[in-house]
Amino acid sequence: MNIETETFPTFGIILIIILVCWEAVWKAIALWKAGRLNHLVWFILIFILNTVGILPIIYIFAVARKKEKEIVETVVQSNKV
Repeated sequence: MNIETETFPTFGIILIIILVCWEAVWKAIALWKAGRLNHLVWFILIFILNTVGILPIIYIFAVARKKEKEIVETVVQSNKV
């Protein structure tokens, strides 16, 4: 065997480990936010689909952030009254 074929499996394994960790972190954050905000459909989609962090990142920075801002605005307005 030459050096290129011997190092590829090691590189492939390291890449897979990095991607699994990346997905796990983003998925955990997104699942926590979806559960806290009672977004059942998003929770199920994020739980079932493995998208290397793409779907959880979209949820965290688009959907959850918008909902959290709405909640904060509602609380601030109710405190003014």
